[in-house]
Amino acid sequence: MRFDDSLKTVLSAETATGFGAQSSWRQLVDLIGRGRVPADDAAIERLRTLRPHVPDAVRAASARALALTTPPIALVAFFAQDLPAITGPVLRTVTLDDGDWLALLPRLTPAGRSVLRHRRDLSQAVRRGLESFGPTDFVLPYQPVEAPVAAAATAPAPAAVSAPFPDPATPRSDSSFVALGDVARDLPLIARARLHADTQAPLGADPLPEPAGPPQRFEIADLVARIDAFNRQREAEPRVAPPLPEEPEQDRFRFETDAQGVIRWVDGVARAALVGASFALASAQGHVQFDGVATGAFRRRSAFRDARLQVGGRSDAAGSWRVSGVPSFDPLTGRFLGLQGTARRPRPDECTAPTSSATASDSLRQLVHELRTPTNAVAGFAELIESELLGPVSAVYRTRAAEIRQLAGDLLAAVEDLDTAARIEGHALDLRPSVVPVYPLLNRIMADLAPLAGLRHCEVVLDGADARLAVAADDRAVERLVARLMAALVSACVIGERIGIVAADAGDGAVAITIDRPIALPVDGDASLLSLDAAPEESEGEGGPLLGTGFALRLAQKLAAEMGGGLMIGTHRLTLRLPAAAAGRPMEQASTL
Repeated sequence: MRFDDSLKTVLSAETATGFGAQSSWRQLVDLIGRGRVPADDAAIERLRTLRPHVPDAVRAASARALALTTPPIALVAFFAQDLPAITGPVLRTVTLDDGDWLALLPRLTPAGRSVLRHRRDLSQAVRRGLESFGPTDFVLPYQPVEAPVAAAATAPAPAAVSAPFPDPATPRSDSSFVALGDVARDLPLIARARLHADTQAPLGADPLPEPAGPPQRFEIADLVARIDAFNRQREAEPRVAPPLPEEPEQDRFRFETDAQGVIRWVDGVARAALVGASFALASAQGHVQFDGVATGAFRRRSAFRDARLQVGGRSDAAGSWRVSGVPSFDPLTGRFLGLQGTARRPRPDECTAPTSSATASDSLRQLVHELRTPTNAVAGFAELIESELLGPVSAVYRTRAAEIRQLAGDLLAAVEDLDTAARIEGHALDLRPSVVPVYPLLNRIMADLAPLAGLRHCEVVLDGADARLAVAADDRAVERLVARLMAALVSACVIGERIGIVAADAGDGAVAITIDRPIALPVDGDASLLSLDAAPEESEGEGGPLLGTGFALRLAQKLAAEMGGGLMIGTHRLTLRLPAAAAGRPMEQASTL
């Protein structure tokens, strides 16, 4: 259908009833807004003819229907001439070119241009066009009051000048009610105005003779002259810009945390940059990063002083800080409530550069995450093939799938070790206090290492343990620590070698797990043993640690230190010390692997 045919169809639908006018209005606005009918003079004139017969609610609904569209400028200009409630939705939401906006601005009312001043999506050229109107949009329009000429011409001339003040004895009302106009008649200003109005000559009468003497000064002209003289005097004086007030430097703030170390209250700087950051994490938390001093003090529930804090962003809290805090405890129950403290800007003699260890640990943890996902996928598909869940598979492929699954498992173990090392370096290792019985733990780990001991043709023997031994540490971390340490030592054994394990109470609040040192480990110092590049030839074969014996021993040392213990490497034995806990359950005195 052509544009002319569409317009004829709409106009033919119009009837003399109000409903027909409303229907024609809606259809014509919709067709012009979508471009199916040209916005020429005939169409706009038809809308102008229909507008008096269309209710305000219908016109407002049609205006809202044009939201977020690009209607013709003629249609926008037509709606801009309507009531503010109808003009507003159109001017707030429609989209026009800069040329159309600039052409439309002079045709808008001050109220319409005020609507456009609140839009933030207009270009700079349109904004300059709005600013060019200046104070014109804020001047009240002049509305002269036209006196009826005929009534004035026929009105009789006043016989005498009325007195400025009426007779107080004249009754103003029959009742006790006094009108506001009657009260206003007593005001001197109203009386003088009435006197001035009574002395004016009527229309057609001869003008009154000019009074003798110098003419009176026009007060408005006098005021304008005084303003002009003030402006000339101000321009003649040299202009000196007043000094800008110096903003106070925000160099201190106070804070409080909850029991989890999360900052909940800040006073002195912008709180949005700090609220939600946790002292329990030394890694970067968005724009906030604490160092290990604050993190370690929070874990120990102890006071700390001048810990480093780095805040990014553009708020007044951005930059380097030195944080000091003390723990808060419930006086009735002794429960830890959180930290309270202050922060200050570092002095010039203090180093404000943040350490890069946290950044490096974050990068390593990201790499570990990228390695873990595909490795899990490879291990999962290999297990599907090995178990023939996807269909029958020959024995050769099942064997290869089993090898792939085993290698993927070794790689996953290495990835977990890297993740643990990264968390330790970044002070982000999450440890949960629990009680771990020693004997069941050692038996379970020795059962898991039985295939490796058979592959190495060696013997691992648990020579005995106290029935009450238990470790106070995270159960997952303890099992990972002992398992990785024993696996590294078993992988370094030679054929026929015997490794003995003894667990006993050290007598100073610690449990000591002593393991015989394999013959193949170097004895020329701990530095060479813990080197990442050094590994005995025996451990490089099948079943050896993927990251090397040196890495496994270094990881065991750091993990033991995180749990409050340590790993001491002697000439003939390795001793792992962990915090002791309450007595465990009864256990056997000897076990052999």
